[in-house]
Amino acid sequence: MNLLIYAHRWAPETGGVETITAALARGISTGAGGWKVTLATRTPAGEMNDLELPFRVVRRPKIGSLAQLVKGADLVHLAGPALLPLILSIVHRKPVVIEHHGFQTICPNGQLLLATTRMPCPGSGYFMAGRHRECLKCNRGEGTWTSFRLWALTFVRRWLSGRANANIVPTAWLGTLLRLPRMVTVHHGLVQIEERRSGRSEVRATDDRSSPTVTFAFNGRLVTTKGAQTLLEAARQLKSRGLAFQLRFVGDGADRSRLETLAGEYRLDESVRFLGYLSGASLETALQAADAILMPSLGGEVFGLVALENMMRGKLVVVSDIGALAEVVGDAGLTCPTGDVDAWASCIERLIRNPELCVELGRRARERARKYFSIQQMVAGHMGVYESVLRKRDE
Repeated sequence: MNLLIYAHRWAPETGGVETITAALARGISTGAGGWKVTLATRTPAGEMNDLELPFRVVRRPKIGSLAQLVKGADLVHLAGPALLPLILSIVHRKPVVIEHHGFQTICPNGQLLLATTRMPCPGSGYFMAGRHRECLKCNRGEGTWTSFRLWALTFVRRWLSGRANANIVPTAWLGTLLRLPRMVTVHHGLVQIEERRSGRSEVRATDDRSSPTVTFAFNGRLVTTKGAQTLLEAARQLKSRGLAFQLRFVGDGADRSRLETLAGEYRLDESVRFLGYLSGASLETALQAADAILMPSLGGEVFGLVALENMMRGKLVVVSDIGALAEVVGDAGLTCPTGDVDAWASCIERLIRNPELCVELGRRARERARKYFSIQQMVAGHMGVYESVLRKRDE
C-alpha cells in the first residue's frame, strides 16, 4: 500500500505538527504492515539530509507533481485541511484522511483566539455561532481583504473536510468543537524519554533537602498566547507573601524582551531567570532541575505535546483548564483557571509548601504517559483508521 502524507510545514522546522508527522511516517514505514510512505511538504530541506530517513520526502512539489503523488497513492493523509491536496484527492477519488492539528475548520485564524485581545474566542467560536461580523472584525488587523479571505476559506475548508473519509482529532475535546462527520480520536504519542540524572533522583527525593527551594519551569514559546505573563504576575504575589521559589523560563519568542522588563519592574531578579531557547542535553538539564512544569496557556491548544513530553520525564505538569490540556494530564496533573493569576499563585504556593506532591504526581504522570500516549499506540490507531477507510471503499 502506498501512503501519501502531506504536511504543509515540516522538518527542519520545529513544532507539534512536524514532530507528530515525522513520528507517524517513521512508525508506519518501519512497521510490519508493508506500507510505502511518501511525505510531501512545502518546507525546503535546508541542511537536512532526507536520504537518511526510512521514507521518501518530496519537497515543494509543483501542482502537477503533487497531482501525480496523489494519483499514485492508495490513501492520502493530510496534516490539517490543506486545500490543494484535499481537492486533488477528491478529484482523483482517493481515500483521504485529515488529521486536525488546529481550528482551521471553525476559526478563520486557526487559533480560536481573538486577534485583538489574544484571549480565547467564546465557546466554539464566533464562526460556529454564526457571528460572522465578529470574525471579520477579529482579523481586521491583517487588512480588510486578508480578513475576508480567511473568513471565506473557513467555509471551504469545513465543507471539504466534511467530504473526507475520516477526520482524526488528537483529543476528544477538539472533536466536540469541530463537529465534523466521521471523526475518530487518536491521541498523539511520543517515544519514551529516557530519564536523565542531573543531580536529583526523579523529581527530587524527599530526603534530599540540600536545596530546599522549589523550582518551577515554563517550557515553550514566549508569545502572548502561552500565558507567561500570568506566571510573572503570580510570582509577584508569591514574593509579596515572603515565599522562596525559583522560576525558569525555557524558550524564546517575541515577548521575551517585554517579559524580562516586567520581571525587573516586579523586582523578581532573585527568583526568575530567562534561559532562552535550549535543546539536547542543555534542555534536559534545565527541565530535570525543575520540580514542576507550568503551562498557563490562554488558548490555541489542541493537544499539548510539551505537557506530554514532560509527563514522560516524570514531571508534575500544571496546566490551564483548557479542554485539550486537561484531557492529556488527566488525574496525573493539576489544572488552574485560564488566565486567573490568583488561582495560579495559590496552586504554586501549595506546591512550595508541599514539594512531595510534585514527586507523587510526577510518578503518576509518567505512568499515564506510558499507558495512554506511546508512539506504538498512535501508529496502531492511525493504521486502524486507514484499514477501516480502505475496507469501506472496497465494500
